[in-house]
Amino acid sequence: MTSGTSGTGGTETSGSGDIARTLELLWDAGRRPSRGPKPALTLDRIVEAAVQLADAEGLEGLSMRRVAAELGTGTMSLYRYVPGKGELLDLMLDRVQRPSDPPADLGDGGWRAALEALARETLALYRRHPWLLQVNQSRPILGPSALDGMEKVLSLIRPMGLSDPELVSAIVMIDGYVVGAARSQLYEREAERRTGLTDAEFWQAQVPMLEKAMASGRYPVMASLSEGAFGTDFDHFEFGLQRILDGLEVLVAARTP
Repeated sequence: MTSGTSGTGGTETSGSGDIARTLELLWDAGRRPSRGPKPALTLDRIVEAAVQLADAEGLEGLSMRRVAAELGTGTMSLYRYVPGKGELLDLMLDRVQRPSDPPADLGDGGWRAALEALARETLALYRRHPWLLQVNQSRPILGPSALDGMEKVLSLIRPMGLSDPELVSAIVMIDGYVVGAARSQLYEREAERRTGLTDAEFWQAQVPMLEKAMASGRYPVMASLSEGAFGTDFDHFEFGLQRILDGLEVLVAARTP
């Protein structure tokens, strides 16, 4: 579940289409009669094709024309179901937040386990759909999937005893942390793809100069660090997540009578 704090500077912005029409589509307020022949094209198929296209090529490859081509139909056929790319993007954002089957495990019922599981689930979501990092979701359109996820998490963390704004802020804080980690991981993969150098090869190329710098005496603290200080074996994401949860633990304990 994303909380709409996915940062600024994205190539697209959620809520940029016809808000009223998007809400109708998300909540199926304009449901058509079930009688008559089943249409060859459906809104679900269109949104699913758009998500698959964005997964493969990023948002720069997403257009109504490309989605129509993936579905083997004319572009104008899509406009019978969705007004345009802005509305389609909001439908895609809600689609990727649908509960998994089986549903994701949000821990043992405790608030810490729920937030911990939420962080890992959200990181996995960004890994599956890297294009999410290209969307400014500061003003999200709230569909059923987004609200279902928020309802589930809030029900598990309400026993923290925090105020309502603080409960929401805890979720926003976790989401912001995950977005930063996901973006760093994405940038690392993108750098390897563009340069052709693995992470190990990139740093190995700097070793001769760095060894001279460390031997110069100019950087005594860095020179004293162990060889594994910057190694890939340490899980920085997990370390940071646990420290955030530790901080919340202190706050919860202070609020407990």
